[in-house]
Formats: sequence, C-alpha cells, structure tokens
Amino acid sequence: MRLLAAILSLTAATHSSAQTSSGNIAAPSPTATVTAADIESVSPALNNYIAATINGDLWKRPELSPRDRSIVVLAILISTNQAVELKHHLRFAMDNGVTPKEISEIITHLAFYSGVGKATAAVVLAKEAFAERGIGPDQIPPEKPHLLPLNQEAESARVKTVAENVGPVSPGLEKFTTDLLFTDLWLRPDLAPRDRSLVTVSALIANGQVGQVGFHLNKAADGGLTKEQAGEVVLQAAFYGGWPNAFSAVPVVGEVFKNRKS
Repeated sequence: MRLLAAILSLTAATHSSAQTSSGNIAAPSPTATVTAADIESVSPALNNYIAATINGDLWKRPELSPRDRSIVVLAILISTNQAVELKHHLRFAMDNGVTPKEISEIITHLAFYSGVGKATAAVVLAKEAFAERGIGPDQIPPEKPHLLPLNQEAESARVKTVAENVGPVSPGLEKFTTDLLFTDLWLRPDLAPRDRSLVTVSALIANGQVGQVGFHLNKAADGGLTKEQAGEVVLQAAFYGGWPNAFSAVPVVGEVFKNRKS
C-alpha cells in the first residue's frame, strides 16, 4: 500500500506541474476536460462524427446495453491510457449503471492485463469522480473479499495448458498466473465473471493482442455473452480503440462462435 501511495503522489505531482524543466509552459494536463466547443474549434468534422455517429447512433444500438458499452469503453480507455476521455466516461459509466465497486474492480483487473501504471493512472481520475458523487469506503470492494467458487474442471485444464507452455520458459509466470490471477483476481465477487471477461476481451482487442482473445471470449460466452453482443463489442472497440484493432479481432471472434456452434 505504501508503494501505491508513492506512485499516486508522484503521478499527481507530475500532472499538477505548470512548467517543464526548461521553464517553458507545460502542455495541458491529460486530465483536462475537453468540450464540444474545444473539438469544434480544431476539428469540426470530428465534432460532427462524435455527436451524430458515436453519441447519436453507436451508443443507442440495442444489441448491447449502455451499461455493457460503458464497461467496454472503460476497459479500452484504461488499457490504452486515454486520460481525457476516461475523465468523462467514468462519470458516464456510473450514469449507465456501472457501480463504483465494479469500476474499482475493472481498474484492479486491468493492472494485470494492461499494466500497473495504467491502472494507477486511472485511480487518480476515479478518485476524483468518486469524490464528486460522495462515494465512500463502504461503496468500494474490500481488499480481501469472500471469493467466488472455483470451477475445478476448467481450472485443471487451464493449469495443464499453462504448465506445458509457460512453465518451461517462466516458472514464476506459471505460478503467479495460477496463484494470483485465476484463483484470486478472477474470483473476486464485485465484478461478475462475464463482465471480467468482457473487460479482458475489450482491452485485448484495443491493444491488438488478438492471440489471447479466443480464450477469454470463450470465457465470456460461457458467462452468457452472445454472438450478437460480441459483435457489438468489436464495433465499440473500433471507435474507441481503432479500426485496425477491431478488424484484426474479427476472424478470432468469428472462429470462436463458429466452433461453439459446432
């Protein structure tokens, strides 16, 4: 906990610095709010796409709920360190029904799937959003909750695969994958297993890591994610994580549901 506090203090100090080491005025804080007028002044076309296509069409598509779209977008923005957009979407997610506990767990989860630095950067913004809404410690998950039951059959199969493929190269990675991720992190109860998989798949797609998508998309489908919903996840990722990353994921997503059908 002391290490995390030190990291957060350093991050806050960096963001609050008004000048660079050379004495020049620093660039605007990455946590600054960008308005429609700001965007219009630089790129009227972008402002129109955001208003008409993203806000006016994408977010209203019925195949995926606004809550799920917010979970997808939070995962993408945190995992790709898009601080300006994240500032808005943390609040928008709560408006769409994502709870503070779920946001806390999304950040914690992505520390392992996108890196601790990106998670701690998100903490700075989430702390601000929570304070605005009067969210206290009682609305945040405890450090060590009562974990969900483990699916022993699925875990045994996963352990065997990782032992064969990862163990010979990095025994430490094999150990922490089992002891920390799959028998601890994935069993934390304040983010449903289906939503953890949704977060993981979204982050992987946005970062172009399609090699891992198949396994985690199957976990999401086991938890109830449908083919139509998965297609909308890819679409949402196109806008917030980039078209090339979405297109790279399409064959993997198609293969997963083709195999599940057969």
